[in-house]
Amino acid sequence: MKVFVKKSIEQLTAKTDGETLKRTLGAGSLVALGIGAIIGAGLFVRTAAAAGEHAGPAVTLSFIVAAIGCAFAGLCYAEFASIIPIAGSAYTYAYATMGEIVAWVIGWALILEYALGAATVSISWSEYLNKLLGGGIPYEWCHSPMESVMINGQSVHGIANLPALLILVILSLLLIKGTQESATVNGIIVFIKVAIVLVFIAIGWQYINPANHHPYIIPADAPDIMQENGKPYSYAPFFNHGWGGIISGAGVVFFAFIGFDAVSTAAQEAKNPSRDMPIGILGSLVVCTILYILFSWVLTGVAPYTDFMKSGKEASVAFAISNYMHGYGWLSTLVTVAILAGFSSVILVMLMGQSRVFYTMSKDGLLPKIFSDLHPKFKTPYKSNMILFLFVGAFAAFVPGSVAGDLTSIGTLFAFILVCAGVILLRKSDPDLVRPFKTPLVPLVPILGMIVCAGMIVGLPSETQLSALGWMILGLVIYFGYSKNHSKLGKGGDILPTAIDFEKQ
Repeated sequence: MKVFVKKSIEQLTAKTDGETLKRTLGAGSLVALGIGAIIGAGLFVRTAAAAGEHAGPAVTLSFIVAAIGCAFAGLCYAEFASIIPIAGSAYTYAYATMGEIVAWVIGWALILEYALGAATVSISWSEYLNKLLGGGIPYEWCHSPMESVMINGQSVHGIANLPALLILVILSLLLIKGTQESATVNGIIVFIKVAIVLVFIAIGWQYINPANHHPYIIPADAPDIMQENGKPYSYAPFFNHGWGGIISGAGVVFFAFIGFDAVSTAAQEAKNPSRDMPIGILGSLVVCTILYILFSWVLTGVAPYTDFMKSGKEASVAFAISNYMHGYGWLSTLVTVAILAGFSSVILVMLMGQSRVFYTMSKDGLLPKIFSDLHPKFKTPYKSNMILFLFVGAFAAFVPGSVAGDLTSIGTLFAFILVCAGVILLRKSDPDLVRPFKTPLVPLVPILGMIVCAGMIVGLPSETQLSALGWMILGLVIYFGYSKNHSKLGKGGDILPTAIDFEKQ
């Protein structure tokens, strides 16, 4: 069947005389890119939520469990990125191993991760900016028309979220200007937010109360941790406390790691992808895991985890500083700045990742040519960036952030599963292929990666699963209505692969 037609590795890596993206990113830039995508609000919000609702002080172990799950997928991504050093990420890998329709499905799923993720994060960016400004932005101009609040006895409705649009405009223009410029700005942002995190760890370490870490693992027979509505936080008795609570906490903090896969979308812009891509993917995971563990140890040492059961979650660091680290109010302000910086780099990497996936899908004929048109001077997919801004901007300005829910996560997890499966399939179909980086213990590592990610999907709310199903059905309608008939590979024509021979900086 033509819908299962595959690209060969030779087709994917063939040279072309067409327009290409610039190779400007080294290993350091790729690691920074990964850190920029991973460290966002997850570090500041997910830690307190997992500690208060599930794991207690052992949230540090939850981060380790989640990191192991991400490492399984990261090792598989690293192998593919070293073999197929072109833009497209999981979409491209699926095209080479499972066929066109699976590639389309995963490319469509990545929109949930990147586009909707960027919109949701830009809305949160707007909220934190308003906090930093002391609520100085009028409610009408930082909320969607679907939101309202009572002010002085009158109901005030939002009109548009202008700060969210502002950050999207700035970052979209930066991406159009060039990948190297974007990577430089991202590197500066990463330095700022990591520095502030390290300052909190260094100062907070002096305020750790050892009693807050005892018991480190909440006893399995401890009383249930109740929400304000009187119901236990966890879904089943096993997951209330003990190791069950640690595993449940891992499910919460797992999503704080989302973003390392975005590094693979920049493969076509890496100077030496066979060497640099595995370093970028795995290096960013290692750095972020170490920071997460240290941060969670300090946070649960400064403030008892019980403080995060019903309060202090979203502003957990500021809460801990104001209640237990007197005299360091300035640090609370710096943390807000770090969160804003973290949001900015996450949006930047997500917008870049989405435009690169669109670029590759357009080169294959599955999307209109406009998505792969490059700027004559900057050599970036500027039209794709502009269209993406309109889509993401409309969502950010006029839709509440809560609507996206966990759709970003389900799209990511689905991509992880297919990449893990793809490694096994490619080992069988092309065992002699040169692999500059090889995933260890195949098929064990990919299988474990699929199991962990599938478990995370099952654990998501049923409403999210149904919404994702509806999104996939819409994607299939578009595929059979347009993409299948315009596919260059399906028609037997020459593929215009995203080339290996890129323009040097």
